[in-house]
Amino acid sequence: MKILFLNLPFKFEISRTSRWPEKTKSGTLYYPYYLSYAAGVCESKGIETNLIDCITKKYTLEDTIKEISKYSPDYLMCETTTPTSNYDYKTLNQIKESFSNLKIIIGGTHATVLPDDTLNNCKSVSFVVRKEYDYIVPEIILNTNISEIKGISYRDNNGKIIHNNDAPIIENLDELPFVSQVYQKFLNENDYSYAFAKKPMIQIVSARGCPNLCNFCSYPSTMGNRLFRARSVENFVDEIEYICNNMKEIKEIFIEDDTFTVDKNRVEEICDEIIRRGLKITFSCNTRVDLPRKTMEKMKEAGCRLLVVGYESGSLKVLNETKKGITLNQSLEFAKNTKELKIKVFGCFMIGLKGDNLDTINETYEFAKKVYPDMCFFQQAVPFPGTEFYDWVKKNKYLRTEDYSKWLNKDGYLDCLVDYPYANHFEIEKIRDNLMSKYYFSFTYIFKTFLTNLDLNELKRVFRGGFNYINFRIKKKAK
Repeated sequence: MKILFLNLPFKFEISRTSRWPEKTKSGTLYYPYYLSYAAGVCESKGIETNLIDCITKKYTLEDTIKEISKYSPDYLMCETTTPTSNYDYKTLNQIKESFSNLKIIIGGTHATVLPDDTLNNCKSVSFVVRKEYDYIVPEIILNTNISEIKGISYRDNNGKIIHNNDAPIIENLDELPFVSQVYQKFLNENDYSYAFAKKPMIQIVSARGCPNLCNFCSYPSTMGNRLFRARSVENFVDEIEYICNNMKEIKEIFIEDDTFTVDKNRVEEICDEIIRRGLKITFSCNTRVDLPRKTMEKMKEAGCRLLVVGYESGSLKVLNETKKGITLNQSLEFAKNTKELKIKVFGCFMIGLKGDNLDTINETYEFAKKVYPDMCFFQQAVPFPGTEFYDWVKKNKYLRTEDYSKWLNKDGYLDCLVDYPYANHFEIEKIRDNLMSKYYFSFTYIFKTFLTNLDLNELKRVFRGGFNYINFRIKKKAK
Protein backbone atom coordinates (compact mmCIF):
# COMPACT_ATOMS: atom_id res chain seq x y z
CA MET A 1 0.00 0.00 0.00
CA LYS A 2 1.16 3.51 -0.84
CA ILE A 3 0.09 6.83 0.63
CA LEU A 4 0.67 10.34 -0.64
CA PHE A 5 0.52 13.22 1.83
CA LEU A 6 -0.48 16.29 -0.11
CA ASN A 7 -0.53 19.93 0.88
CA LEU A 8 -3.26 20.73 -1.60
CA PRO A 9 -2.80 23.36 -4.31
CA PHE A 10 -4.50 26.71 -3.85
CA LYS A 11 -4.92 29.87 -5.87
CA PHE A 12 -2.69 31.83 -3.46
CA GLU A 13 0.36 31.05 -1.34
CA ILE A 14 -1.27 30.11 1.93
CA SER A 15 -0.24 28.36 5.14
CA ARG A 16 -2.94 25.92 6.19
CA THR A 17 -1.12 25.19 9.46
CA SER A 18 -1.00 28.88 10.37
CA ARG A 19 -3.30 30.31 13.02
CA TRP A 20 -4.41 32.78 10.31
CA PRO A 21 -4.71 30.77 7.09
CA GLU A 22 -4.73 33.46 4.44
CA LYS A 23 -2.43 34.80 1.76
CA THR A 24 0.58 36.14 3.58
CA LYS A 25 1.11 39.89 3.79
CA SER A 26 4.76 39.56 4.80
CA GLY A 27 6.26 36.56 3.04
CA THR A 28 5.60 33.99 5.78
CA LEU A 29 4.99 30.41 4.66
CA TYR A 30 4.67 27.55 7.16
CA TYR A 31 5.91 24.00 6.82
CA PRO A 32 3.03 21.47 6.58
CA TYR A 33 4.15 20.07 9.91
CA TYR A 34 1.08 18.03 10.87
CA LEU A 35 1.15 16.23 7.52
CA SER A 36 4.90 15.75 7.93
CA TYR A 37 4.59 14.11 11.34
CA ALA A 38 1.96 11.67 10.07
CA ALA A 39 4.07 10.92 7.00
CA GLY A 40 6.96 10.04 9.31
CA VAL A 41 4.77 7.72 11.36
CA CYS A 42 3.54 5.93 8.22
CA GLU A 43 7.12 5.42 7.07
CA SER A 44 8.08 4.03 10.47
CA LYS A 45 5.31 1.44 10.10
CA GLY A 46 6.64 0.24 6.76
CA ILE A 47 4.07 2.01 4.57
CA GLU A 48 5.42 3.38 1.29
CA THR A 49 5.08 7.13 1.74
CA ASN A 50 5.50 10.37 -0.17
CA LEU A 51 4.89 14.00 0.77
CA ILE A 52 4.37 16.82 -1.73
CA ASP A 53 3.77 20.48 -0.94
CA CYS A 54 1.78 21.85 -3.87
CA ILE A 55 1.84 25.36 -2.40
CA THR A 56 5.60 25.79 -2.47
CA LYS A 57 5.83 24.09 -5.86
CA LYS A 58 3.10 26.41 -7.16
CA TYR A 59 1.29 23.42 -8.64
CA THR A 60 -1.97 23.83 -10.50
CA LEU A 61 -4.65 21.15 -10.26
CA GLU A 62 -3.31 19.70 -13.50
CA ASP A 63 0.25 19.57 -12.09
CA THR A 64 -1.09 17.89 -8.96
CA ILE A 65 -2.98 15.26 -10.91
CA LYS A 66 0.20 14.48 -12.88
CA GLU A 67 2.13 13.97 -9.62
CA ILE A 68 -0.57 11.69 -8.25
CA SER A 69 -0.57 9.70 -11.46
CA LYS A 70 3.21 9.39 -11.36
CA TYR A 71 3.25 8.11 -7.77
CA SER A 72 0.03 6.07 -8.08
CA PRO A 73 -0.93 5.96 -4.39
CA ASP A 74 -3.72 3.91 -2.84
CA TYR A 75 -4.42 6.64 -0.27
CA LEU A 76 -4.25 10.42 -0.35
CA MET A 77 -3.99 12.38 2.92
CA CYS A 78 -4.52 16.15 3.12
CA GLU A 79 -5.69 18.92 5.45
CA THR A 80 -8.31 21.60 5.05
CA THR A 81 -9.04 24.82 6.94
CA THR A 82 -12.24 26.81 7.23
CA PRO A 83 -11.16 29.59 4.81
CA THR A 84 -9.88 27.11 2.21
CA SER A 85 -12.46 24.34 2.68
CA ASN A 86 -14.73 25.20 -0.24
CA TYR A 87 -11.81 25.37 -2.68
CA ASP A 88 -10.24 22.23 -1.18
CA TYR A 89 -13.47 20.24 -1.61
CA LYS A 90 -13.66 21.16 -5.28
CA THR A 91 -10.01 20.20 -5.74
CA LEU A 92 -10.50 16.80 -4.08
CA ASN A 93 -13.66 16.07 -6.05
CA GLN A 94 -11.78 16.77 -9.28
CA ILE A 95 -8.88 14.57 -8.16
CA LYS A 96 -11.32 11.76 -7.40
CA GLU A 97 -12.78 12.03 -10.91
CA SER A 98 -9.32 11.18 -12.27
CA PHE A 99 -8.60 8.40 -9.76
CA SER A 100 -11.79 6.57 -8.92
CA ASN A 101 -10.09 3.94 -6.74
CA LEU A 102 -8.13 6.46 -4.67
CA LYS A 103 -9.16 6.61 -1.01
CA ILE A 104 -9.02 10.19 0.25
CA ILE A 105 -8.41 11.03 3.91
CA ILE A 106 -8.79 14.56 5.26
CA GLY A 107 -7.96 16.14 8.61
CA GLY A 108 -7.19 19.46 10.25
CA THR A 109 -9.09 21.92 12.42
CA HIS A 110 -12.09 22.38 10.12
CA ALA A 111 -12.61 18.68 9.39
CA THR A 112 -12.23 17.92 13.10
CA VAL A 113 -14.95 20.35 14.18
CA LEU A 114 -17.24 19.88 11.17
CA PRO A 115 -16.84 16.30 9.92
CA ASP A 116 -20.46 16.23 8.65
CA ASP A 117 -19.90 19.40 6.66
CA THR A 118 -16.76 17.87 5.19
CA LEU A 119 -18.37 14.56 4.21
CA ASN A 120 -21.57 16.16 2.91
CA ASN A 121 -19.80 18.79 0.82
CA CYS A 122 -16.93 16.65 -0.39
CA LYS A 123 -18.29 13.36 -1.65
CA SER A 124 -14.82 12.26 -2.70
CA VAL A 125 -13.62 11.95 0.91
CA SER A 126 -13.53 8.41 2.28
CA PHE A 127 -12.42 9.24 5.84
CA VAL A 128 -12.25 12.28 8.08
CA VAL A 129 -9.54 11.96 10.73
CA ARG A 130 -10.40 14.05 13.76
CA LYS A 131 -7.93 15.83 16.05
CA GLU A 132 -4.31 14.56 16.05
CA TYR A 133 -4.13 11.99 13.30
CA ASP A 134 -0.51 10.77 13.38
CA TYR A 135 -1.47 7.20 14.31
CA ILE A 136 -4.99 7.20 12.88
CA VAL A 137 -3.85 7.47 9.25
CA PRO A 138 -1.62 4.36 9.28
CA GLU A 139 -4.33 2.42 11.11
CA ILE A 140 -6.78 3.16 8.27
CA ILE A 141 -4.29 1.57 5.89
CA LEU A 142 -3.32 -1.39 8.08
CA ASN A 143 -6.61 -2.22 9.85
CA THR A 144 -9.29 -3.63 7.56
CA ASN A 145 -12.01 -3.36 10.23
CA ILE A 146 -12.96 0.30 9.92
CA SER A 147 -15.47 0.13 12.77
CA GLU A 148 -12.59 -0.49 15.19
CA ILE A 149 -10.61 2.60 14.24
CA LYS A 150 -11.07 5.43 16.71
CA GLY A 151 -11.00 9.06 15.65
CA ILE A 152 -12.55 8.72 12.19
CA SER A 153 -15.79 9.73 10.49
CA TYR A 154 -17.01 8.07 7.29
CA ARG A 155 -20.04 6.86 5.36
CA ASP A 156 -21.27 3.31 5.73
CA ASN A 157 -22.47 1.23 2.79
CA ASN A 158 -25.88 2.89 2.99
CA GLY A 159 -24.41 6.39 2.86
CA LYS A 160 -25.06 7.11 6.53
CA ILE A 161 -22.34 9.16 8.24
CA ILE A 162 -20.70 7.28 11.11
CA HIS A 163 -18.58 8.92 13.80
CA ASN A 164 -16.40 6.43 15.65
CA ASN A 165 -15.33 7.33 19.19
CA ASP A 166 -12.45 9.77 19.55
CA ALA A 167 -8.94 8.34 19.46
CA PRO A 168 -6.91 8.79 22.63
CA ILE A 169 -4.78 11.92 22.63
CA ILE A 170 -1.12 11.16 21.97
CA GLU A 171 0.73 11.32 25.28
CA ASN A 172 4.21 9.96 24.52
CA LEU A 173 5.50 12.45 21.97
CA ASP A 174 8.98 10.94 22.15
CA GLU A 175 7.66 8.08 20.02
CA LEU A 176 6.99 10.40 17.10
CA PRO A 177 9.68 10.77 14.43
CA PHE A 178 11.88 13.84 14.18
CA VAL A 179 9.86 16.02 11.85
CA SER A 180 13.13 17.63 10.69
CA GLN A 181 14.11 14.31 9.11
CA VAL A 182 10.79 14.17 7.26
CA TYR A 183 11.32 17.72 5.97
CA GLN A 184 14.83 16.81 4.92
CA LYS A 185 13.62 13.85 2.87
CA PHE A 186 10.60 15.39 1.15
CA LEU A 187 10.73 19.20 1.33
CA ASN A 188 13.07 22.09 0.54
CA GLU A 189 13.79 24.28 3.58
CA ASN A 190 14.41 27.29 1.31
CA ASP A 191 10.72 27.26 0.38
CA TYR A 192 9.61 28.26 3.89
CA SER A 193 10.05 31.44 5.88
CA TYR A 194 8.82 33.72 8.63
CA ALA A 195 8.95 37.43 7.97
CA PHE A 196 10.67 37.86 11.33
CA ALA A 197 13.06 34.87 11.19
CA LYS A 198 16.44 34.23 9.65
CA LYS A 199 16.27 32.22 6.45
CA PRO A 200 16.31 29.31 5.95
CA MET A 201 14.37 28.46 9.08
CA ILE A 202 12.78 25.28 10.35
CA GLN A 203 9.66 24.61 12.44
CA ILE A 204 9.69 21.88 15.07
CA VAL A 205 7.61 21.27 18.19
CA SER A 206 8.67 20.41 21.72
CA ALA A 207 5.13 19.89 22.98
CA ARG A 208 1.52 19.81 21.89
CA GLY A 209 -1.53 21.40 23.41
CA CYS A 210 -1.99 24.56 25.45
CA PRO A 211 -3.77 24.59 28.83
CA ASN A 212 -4.64 28.29 28.59
CA LEU A 213 -8.25 29.19 27.88
CA CYS A 214 -8.11 32.00 25.28
CA ASN A 215 -11.55 31.87 23.71
CA PHE A 216 -10.43 32.75 20.16
CA CYS A 217 -7.58 30.24 19.68
CA SER A 218 -8.37 27.46 17.22
CA TYR A 219 -5.71 24.75 17.55
CA PRO A 220 -5.94 24.19 21.33
CA SER A 221 -9.74 24.22 21.08
CA THR A 222 -9.89 21.62 18.31
CA MET A 223 -6.84 19.40 17.87
CA GLY A 224 -5.59 18.57 21.35
CA ASN A 225 -8.35 19.22 23.91
CA ARG A 226 -6.07 21.80 25.61
CA LEU A 227 -4.03 18.95 27.08
CA PHE A 228 -0.37 19.96 27.36
CA ARG A 229 1.98 17.08 26.53
CA ALA A 230 5.72 17.54 26.28
CA ARG A 231 8.62 15.68 24.73
CA SER A 232 11.37 14.78 27.15
CA VAL A 233 14.20 17.30 27.37
CA GLU A 234 16.65 14.75 25.96
CA ASN A 235 14.47 13.81 23.01
CA PHE A 236 13.80 17.41 22.02
CA VAL A 237 17.41 18.51 22.31
CA ASP A 238 18.42 15.39 20.36
CA GLU A 239 16.42 16.78 17.44
CA ILE A 240 18.03 20.20 17.81
CA GLU A 241 21.42 18.50 17.75
CA TYR A 242 20.37 16.52 14.66
CA ILE A 243 19.51 19.79 12.90
CA CYS A 244 22.85 21.33 13.93
CA ASN A 245 24.81 18.35 12.62
CA ASN A 246 22.81 17.39 9.54
CA MET A 247 21.04 20.55 8.37
CA LYS A 248 23.81 23.10 8.65
CA GLU A 249 22.06 25.45 6.24
CA ILE A 250 19.33 26.15 8.85
CA LYS A 251 19.88 29.56 10.43
CA GLU A 252 16.96 29.68 12.85
CA ILE A 253 14.81 27.12 14.64
CA PHE A 254 11.24 28.18 15.31
CA ILE A 255 9.64 26.18 18.11
CA GLU A 256 6.06 25.96 16.88
CA ASP A 257 4.43 24.90 20.16
CA ASP A 258 1.15 26.67 20.88
CA THR A 259 3.04 28.03 23.90
CA PHE A 260 6.61 26.82 24.33
CA THR A 261 6.92 28.32 27.82
CA VAL A 262 3.96 26.61 29.55
CA ASP A 263 6.34 24.71 31.84
CA LYS A 264 9.03 27.21 32.82
CA ASN A 265 11.20 24.68 34.66
CA ARG A 266 11.22 22.43 31.60
CA VAL A 267 12.19 25.35 29.35
CA GLU A 268 15.14 26.10 31.62
CA GLU A 269 16.15 22.43 31.55
CA ILE A 270 16.03 22.46 27.74
CA CYS A 271 18.20 25.58 27.68
CA ASP A 272 20.65 24.04 30.14
CA GLU A 273 20.92 20.94 27.94
CA ILE A 274 21.48 23.02 24.80
CA ILE A 275 24.26 24.89 26.62
CA ARG A 276 25.73 21.70 28.12
CA ARG A 277 26.01 20.10 24.67
CA GLY A 278 27.60 23.23 23.24
CA LEU A 279 24.95 23.66 20.56
CA LYS A 280 25.24 27.05 18.90
CA ILE A 281 21.72 27.80 17.70
CA THR A 282 19.37 30.69 17.09
CA PHE A 283 15.77 30.01 18.03
CA SER A 284 12.41 31.74 18.34
CA CYS A 285 9.17 30.59 19.93
CA ASN A 286 5.61 31.40 20.95
CA THR A 287 5.26 32.55 24.54
CA ARG A 288 3.05 34.49 26.96
CA VAL A 289 3.71 37.66 28.94
CA ASP A 290 3.84 35.68 32.19
CA LEU A 291 7.37 34.55 31.26
CA PRO A 292 9.69 35.23 34.24
CA ARG A 293 12.88 37.16 33.66
CA LYS A 294 14.92 34.27 35.08
CA THR A 295 13.60 31.93 32.38
CA MET A 296 14.02 34.62 29.75
CA GLU A 297 17.68 35.06 30.71
CA LYS A 298 18.30 31.33 30.36
CA MET A 299 16.58 31.30 26.97
CA LYS A 300 18.74 34.20 25.79
CA GLU A 301 21.87 32.35 26.88
CA ALA A 302 20.78 29.26 24.93
CA GLY A 303 20.23 31.23 21.70
CA CYS A 304 16.74 32.75 21.84
CA ARG A 305 16.57 35.67 19.42
CA LEU A 306 12.86 36.45 19.25
CA LEU A 307 9.63 35.86 21.18
CA VAL A 308 6.21 35.85 19.57
CA VAL A 309 3.69 36.98 22.15
CA GLY A 310 -0.02 37.71 22.25
CA TYR A 311 -0.53 41.02 24.02
CA GLU A 312 -3.96 40.95 22.34
CA SER A 313 -5.52 43.98 24.05
CA GLY A 314 -4.75 47.08 26.08
CA SER A 315 -7.97 46.67 28.05
CA LEU A 316 -8.00 44.44 31.12
CA LYS A 317 -11.75 44.06 30.71
CA VAL A 318 -11.27 42.62 27.22
CA LEU A 319 -8.44 40.36 28.37
CA ASN A 320 -10.72 38.97 31.05
CA GLU A 321 -13.63 38.55 28.63
CA THR A 322 -11.38 36.53 26.30
CA LYS A 323 -10.09 34.39 29.19
CA LYS A 324 -6.54 35.38 28.27
CA GLY A 325 -5.37 35.03 31.86
CA ILE A 326 -2.85 37.87 31.81
CA THR A 327 -2.66 41.42 33.17
CA LEU A 328 -1.47 44.66 31.64
CA ASN A 329 1.26 44.92 34.27
CA GLN A 330 2.59 41.51 33.18
CA SER A 331 2.71 42.76 29.60
CA LEU A 332 4.60 45.89 30.62
CA GLU A 333 7.07 43.84 32.67
CA PHE A 334 7.55 41.40 29.78
CA ALA A 335 8.27 44.29 27.38
CA LYS A 336 10.71 45.86 29.83
CA ASN A 337 12.62 42.60 30.34
CA THR A 338 12.88 41.75 26.65
CA LYS A 339 14.23 45.20 25.85
CA GLU A 340 16.82 45.01 28.63
CA LEU A 341 17.88 41.52 27.55
CA LYS A 342 17.87 42.55 23.87
CA ILE A 343 15.43 39.82 22.84
CA LYS A 344 13.33 40.79 19.83
CA VAL A 345 9.54 40.71 20.18
CA PHE A 346 6.81 40.13 17.65
CA GLY A 347 3.68 41.43 19.39
CA CYS A 348 0.20 40.34 18.36
CA PHE A 349 -2.86 42.51 18.97
CA MET A 350 -6.47 41.80 18.05
CA ILE A 351 -9.46 44.03 17.59
CA GLY A 352 -13.10 42.98 17.73
CA LEU A 353 -12.63 40.57 20.62
CA LYS A 354 -15.43 39.83 23.05
CA GLY A 355 -15.82 42.93 25.24
CA ASP A 356 -14.26 45.28 22.69
CA ASN A 357 -15.66 48.62 21.58
CA LEU A 358 -14.17 51.69 19.91
CA ASP A 359 -12.76 52.92 23.22
CA THR A 360 -11.04 49.64 24.10
CA ILE A 361 -9.63 49.36 20.57
CA ASN A 362 -8.07 52.78 21.05
CA GLU A 363 -6.74 51.59 24.45
CA THR A 364 -5.13 48.67 22.62
CA TYR A 365 -3.32 50.98 20.23
CA GLU A 366 -2.14 53.25 23.03
CA PHE A 367 -0.94 50.21 24.94
CA ALA A 368 0.92 48.92 21.88
CA LYS A 369 2.85 52.20 21.89
CA LYS A 370 3.81 51.56 25.53
CA VAL A 371 5.17 48.05 25.01
CA TYR A 372 6.51 48.89 21.52
CA PRO A 373 7.44 45.49 20.12
CA ASP A 374 10.08 45.35 17.38
CA MET A 375 7.40 44.04 15.03
CA CYS A 376 3.68 43.95 15.57
CA PHE A 377 0.48 42.73 14.04
CA PHE A 378 -3.00 44.21 14.43
CA GLN A 379 -5.60 41.73 13.22
CA GLN A 380 -9.35 41.46 13.36
CA ALA A 381 -10.54 38.58 15.54
CA VAL A 382 -11.59 35.61 13.41
CA PRO A 383 -14.42 33.33 14.62
CA PHE A 384 -13.02 29.91 13.76
CA PRO A 385 -15.51 27.05 14.29
CA GLY A 386 -14.80 25.15 17.48
CA THR A 387 -13.86 28.25 19.49
CA GLU A 388 -15.92 30.00 22.14
CA PHE A 389 -15.52 33.21 20.16
CA TYR A 390 -17.31 31.58 17.21
CA ASP A 391 -20.15 30.47 19.46
CA TRP A 392 -20.42 33.98 20.93
CA VAL A 393 -20.61 35.87 17.62
CA LYS A 394 -23.06 33.32 16.24
CA LYS A 395 -25.31 33.48 19.31
CA ASN A 396 -25.39 37.28 19.14
CA LYS A 397 -26.01 37.25 15.38
CA TYR A 398 -22.79 39.14 14.69
CA LEU A 399 -21.47 36.51 12.27
CA ARG A 400 -21.84 37.77 8.70
CA THR A 401 -21.81 34.42 6.91
CA GLU A 402 -21.32 30.70 7.37
CA ASP A 403 -20.63 30.33 3.67
CA TYR A 404 -16.95 29.45 4.01
CA SER A 405 -16.29 30.25 0.37
CA LYS A 406 -16.67 33.91 1.38
CA TRP A 407 -14.17 33.86 4.23
CA LEU A 408 -11.31 34.88 1.95
CA ASN A 409 -11.69 37.88 -0.28
CA LYS A 410 -10.76 37.78 -3.96
CA ASP A 411 -7.15 38.65 -3.09
CA GLY A 412 -6.79 35.74 -0.67
CA TYR A 413 -7.00 37.67 2.62
CA LEU A 414 -9.32 36.89 5.51
CA ASP A 415 -12.34 39.13 5.42
CA CYS A 416 -13.64 40.61 8.64
CA LEU A 417 -16.46 38.16 9.29
CA VAL A 418 -18.20 40.00 12.12
CA ASP A 419 -20.50 43.01 12.19
CA TYR A 420 -20.49 44.51 15.69
CA PRO A 421 -23.00 46.96 17.18
CA TYR A 422 -20.24 49.59 17.37
CA ALA A 423 -18.62 48.96 13.95
CA ASN A 424 -19.42 46.91 10.87
CA HIS A 425 -16.86 44.74 9.11
CA PHE A 426 -15.79 47.51 6.70
CA GLU A 427 -15.10 49.83 9.60
CA ILE A 428 -13.18 47.15 11.52
CA GLU A 429 -10.95 46.51 8.50
CA LYS A 430 -10.33 50.22 8.09
CA ILE A 431 -9.46 50.57 11.77
CA ARG A 432 -7.09 47.58 11.53
CA ASP A 433 -5.25 48.97 8.52
CA ASN A 434 -5.01 52.43 10.07
CA LEU A 435 -3.56 51.04 13.27
CA MET A 436 -0.87 49.18 11.34
CA SER A 437 0.06 52.31 9.38
CA LYS A 438 0.02 54.57 12.44
CA TYR A 439 2.24 52.16 14.34
CA TYR A 440 4.87 51.50 11.70
CA PHE A 441 5.08 55.05 10.36
CA SER A 442 5.13 56.78 13.74
CA PHE A 443 8.12 58.89 14.73
CA THR A 444 8.60 56.80 17.87
CA TYR A 445 8.71 53.48 16.01
CA ILE A 446 11.04 54.71 13.30
CA PHE A 447 13.55 56.37 15.61
CA LYS A 448 13.27 54.34 18.82
CA THR A 449 12.56 50.85 17.50
CA PHE A 450 13.32 50.49 13.80
CA LEU A 451 16.63 52.34 13.85
CA THR A 452 17.84 50.27 16.80
CA ASN A 453 17.75 47.26 14.45
CA LEU A 454 20.90 48.36 12.68
CA ASP A 455 22.22 44.81 12.37
CA LEU A 456 22.19 44.11 8.62
CA ASN A 457 20.22 40.88 8.91
CA GLU A 458 17.59 42.49 11.14
CA LEU A 459 17.22 45.37 8.71
CA LYS A 460 16.77 42.96 5.81
CA ARG A 461 14.01 41.11 7.63
CA VAL A 462 12.18 44.27 8.67
CA PHE A 463 12.51 45.77 5.18
CA ARG A 464 11.25 42.55 3.59
CA GLY A 465 8.18 42.39 5.82
CA GLY A 466 7.58 46.12 5.53
CA PHE A 467 7.86 46.13 1.75
CA ASN A 468 5.39 43.26 1.43
CA TYR A 469 2.92 44.96 3.75
CA ILE A 470 3.20 48.37 2.04
CA ASN A 471 2.69 46.65 -1.30
CA PHE A 472 -0.44 45.00 0.13
CA ARG A 473 -1.83 48.39 1.29
CA ILE A 474 -1.07 50.08 -2.06
CA LYS A 475 -2.90 47.36 -3.99
CA LYS A 476 -5.82 47.54 -1.60
CA LYS A 477 -6.17 51.32 -1.94
CA ALA A 478 -5.99 51.06 -5.74
CA LYS A 479 -9.23 49.04 -5.79
